[in-house]
Amino acid sequence: MAVALLFAGFAASCGKRTTKLSADTDTLSYVVGLNVGHTLMEMDSTLNIEAVCAAIRDVYNGTPSMTMEEARDYYLAEKTYFVHEKAQAHQEQYLSDLSKRDRKYVRTRSGVTYKILRLGDQSHTTSMNSRDTVKIAYRLTDEQGRTLVESDTLRASYRDLLKGLQEVVRLAGDGAHFNAWLPSKVAYDVDGNEELGVGANTMLNYDVEILEIKYRK
Repeated sequence: MAVALLFAGFAASCGKRTTKLSADTDTLSYVVGLNVGHTLMEMDSTLNIEAVCAAIRDVYNGTPSMTMEEARDYYLAEKTYFVHEKAQAHQEQYLSDLSKRDRKYVRTRSGVTYKILRLGDQSHTTSMNSRDTVKIAYRLTDEQGRTLVESDTLRASYRDLLKGLQEVVRLAGDGAHFNAWLPSKVAYDVDGNEELGVGANTMLNYDVEILEIKYRK
């Protein structure tokens, strides 16, 4: 009942601006419309008010141009895209500032930002392939410094490493120690990783020691 009253009031306020309210019902509708208008302003000040009013009129007339299910799907898709784009911009700025503050950090074309704390064997770095295996000790943290995973020994195929990690492992070499920031697009992107506790659009920091690389011919 309360929701219906709110939208009824807002619909009344969407028409031609009323300079004189002739009935108590009109006055109440206008007051409710004011409240709804302020609420919408707080939610999103960029909304097209004419489109909002048109949708309300369509509902009252029984002629909406989309179903509630279609509207919900569209809204969620748009919000997801907005959050993704905002996260990408933040991460880009963060890593750009980091590389300026600490000149030891190097940025790759993909946006991975890393510094070598100990350089490893460089004799095979250009010849790594998907069948090679690596053994590493690492600590994974998020942007806020929370430790998500810590392991003394992890053995994995080179191809199974995150794309961002592959870049640095190949460049650092066997025996290296490095610190790398992976923007979400080369980590777990919009899906995140529930098992690791990584949310969507999360930038990650890896502190990695390469214990061994086995090169497969």
